[in-house]
Amino acid sequence: MATEDSERFDQVDWSDFSRSGRFDLSINSIGMLLTTLPLVLLGVYDWQFTGQRTPTFEFIGLDRGLETIDFVFIFTLFLAFWYLALPLYQNPRMTRYYWKEFKRNRPAVVSLGWLGIVFVGGLVGPLAMSAPQQELLIAYQPPVFTSVVDTTPATCVGEVMNGRCYGTWQHPLGTTQGGKDVFTMIVYGMTISMQIAFITTTIVATIGISFGTLSAYAGGWIDEIMMRFVDIILSFPTFVMFLLILYIYGGGLGMFIVVFSLFAWGGTARYIRSKSLSVSEEEFIKASRISGASTYQVIRGHVVPNAASSIITNLTLLIPGFLLFEAQLAFLGIGDSTVPSWGQLISAGRSDLSFAPWIVLAPGIVLFLTILAFNFLGDALLDALNPEAEAENA
Repeated sequence: MATEDSERFDQVDWSDFSRSGRFDLSINSIGMLLTTLPLVLLGVYDWQFTGQRTPTFEFIGLDRGLETIDFVFIFTLFLAFWYLALPLYQNPRMTRYYWKEFKRNRPAVVSLGWLGIVFVGGLVGPLAMSAPQQELLIAYQPPVFTSVVDTTPATCVGEVMNGRCYGTWQHPLGTTQGGKDVFTMIVYGMTISMQIAFITTTIVATIGISFGTLSAYAGGWIDEIMMRFVDIILSFPTFVMFLLILYIYGGGLGMFIVVFSLFAWGGTARYIRSKSLSVSEEEFIKASRISGASTYQVIRGHVVPNAASSIITNLTLLIPGFLLFEAQLAFLGIGDSTVPSWGQLISAGRSDLSFAPWIVLAPGIVLFLTILAFNFLGDALLDALNPEAEAENA
């Protein structure tokens, strides 16, 4: 029979895996390499052969340029596709199960739809819409279906009736004091929010998972030293460090992401360490060790996959904090005012709140809904990806 010829678990030759397993690439890894290579070549070309004022794609006739943060963002999108989205397609049974559990949470399903709009808007919007330009003559245009006193804007784009200027679909959410279209700025702000979400979670996940698993399996005095270092990271005043770097090097979105990511991984590392210690006591881990599996093989093949659901949930709940931090810094006037983030738009309209509240309310509502959506999504993922719940229902 086929079952009699199959290799038993305790007969696996782990030495074969130790010789070749580390370098065997899955289809996901191969796809990641094939998509990353052109990105790296494009980055080298942009760095070495184009000037600061020359668009990256000028060689094909497009007036589009990419900054360093854009290249990093695209790289994180590749990571999300090959190691998050594609595995869902490759494992349809588990995907159906997780979706069944996830859709029980109605607010989370709505939140997923909203985040999908933000994601698509952040990717496609800047390609389909021109960057917001300053036009002082059309400043303070009201949103559609609303009106202001006709003396508020310098020139009313919409209809003027009974001494009031009415909004128009040309500027559905109105314009700022500089005449920039609020809707366009919100769409461009979606890109900034997605960059913050993807890049920060990638950095935090990389450092936190590596540090946490290494600490758990090193044990002894190494574990003690590493955990004390995590305590230092968690207690370090990140805001003060950001102000210091801002004073020395200047502010920018990239600097914000780097600083806050490098000081935000401590909680993830501590959480992963706790989860790794818990998983390492399971019987299948002990069986793997008895059969000759190395520490690397146990961590890669058992610990990280079994902790993946908790990792994803933990990272999802971190994103709202980063978005809120950026908005708070922008509102305080700290950072790069040229970055078209929602926080910068809110900051720009705070002085006009009495007669042009839409400048603050529109991005404020979008920011609130996005943060709320991430929180709902994180709670739903915690329920859907809970392995204990799956075992109970089996």
